[in-house]
Amino acid sequence: MTEFNPFLKSWKKGLKRVAIVYPNRYVGGISSLAVQRLYYEINSSENFIAERFFTDVFEGLRSVESGSELKSFDVALFTLQYEEDYFNAIQIIKRSKFSGVKIAGGPCVTENPKPIAKFFDGLFVGEADNLVLDIIEGKLELYPRNRKRFLWRELPEHQKMQVIGEGAYGRALHIEIGRGCPRACRFCIVRQLYSPARWRKVEEILEVAEENRKIADKVALIAPSPSDHPKFDEIIAELYSLGYQISPSSLRADRISEETLRMLVKSGLRSLTFAPETSERLREIIKKDISDEDIISAAKLAKDAGIEKVKLYFMIGLPGEKLEDLEEIVSLVERVRSMNLKVSVSVNPLVPKPHTPFQWLPYGGEIGRDVKENIKSLEEKARFLEKMRRFAEVNIEGVRKFAIQTVLSRGDEKVSKFIELKPNFNLIFKLKLDKFLEAFEVDEELPWDDLEVGYKKERLKREYERVLAEISA
Repeated sequence: MTEFNPFLKSWKKGLKRVAIVYPNRYVGGISSLAVQRLYYEINSSENFIAERFFTDVFEGLRSVESGSELKSFDVALFTLQYEEDYFNAIQIIKRSKFSGVKIAGGPCVTENPKPIAKFFDGLFVGEADNLVLDIIEGKLELYPRNRKRFLWRELPEHQKMQVIGEGAYGRALHIEIGRGCPRACRFCIVRQLYSPARWRKVEEILEVAEENRKIADKVALIAPSPSDHPKFDEIIAELYSLGYQISPSSLRADRISEETLRMLVKSGLRSLTFAPETSERLREIIKKDISDEDIISAAKLAKDAGIEKVKLYFMIGLPGEKLEDLEEIVSLVERVRSMNLKVSVSVNPLVPKPHTPFQWLPYGGEIGRDVKENIKSLEEKARFLEKMRRFAEVNIEGVRKFAIQTVLSRGDEKVSKFIELKPNFNLIFKLKLDKFLEAFEVDEELPWDDLEVGYKKERLKREYERVLAEISA
């Protein structure tokens, strides 16, 4: 494992040792802005030294920097980016015999801390930028005492230094160009938890890029919707002039220009990612405001600019979904493939996430249907979409795997038992956790209702009721 620009800080007597644990693989952890920020903030302090832990480096039990055992550290900070990481995190704690202070944060904690609360001494809800030292020194109240999410109204200054390794974007510098999203997709949690959308100034982005030009040839632009940045085209042009290969995390099919695409291709980009999500009819219901023609037009621009491959993301298990919607997905993929583009398709079942208008939906999307019937229906839909393998690369995530993710994201304290045991689909029913796969009543108290994350629940209710009216019309 080769890294560039690592922080070289040696332990000396009097320093408190802090472990930064990313309970997943290195390739994702080195690409995590949260890990980078924690590492930078802590090692910049005279009182602390930080080292990193990943599941595929010493099985998460020893640090990347010195090979030190986790149990020799004073504090362990866990960043939980995905619900499935819960299992890895708990196993690392148990196997390492770590007995210091355990604190967890990240989007999963902010979404719903209940399932994992018993495993940690403190849970941080919100954006931890510039608060890391206060967290580990115990100066901030952590969950369950602080019910309110912490959010920066203006983004804190972007860190200048960064460890460069072989991550999800290759050997790349990662620059966060924005946080939050101006869109109103009804299935997406970003809208609620990270609102309002905040954008970095072009000058700050370029300053970070220029600072790291000697150690990286590629820059990954990170935001939920990078091309919604009001000066996205200018950012691409300036980074291109600096000689960077540029890789946006994704693009909106309706927010892409021919000139910007040409610069991206000249800089070395060979594939683009779009997320149509579903049929055009259902896009109106989920408030994904792009049309089939937007996608076809974007694919044509990509082909003309020299793009070789297009990645398309879809969901199944949406409310009101019919066979015709699946047929439209197949048809849309065929149209893109007919442009002589390589096409990669990813299909995920919808997880009805907390803090969204879809939080009351059952897993599978069909209200009033038995849980197992909904799951059977999802599996049938997945098999139907496998026909796209004739003309595209197709990855369809397991329906039962996403049922587990749904329980982890929508569960309460009872789910902690499930996390402690070896997880499997049947265990959901043995532990009577399948209620978290069912529809919730609109007026019942939800496990995450005690969190104050900056929106009014009544607004979500009104949107949910509109969805029900639209699918029954």
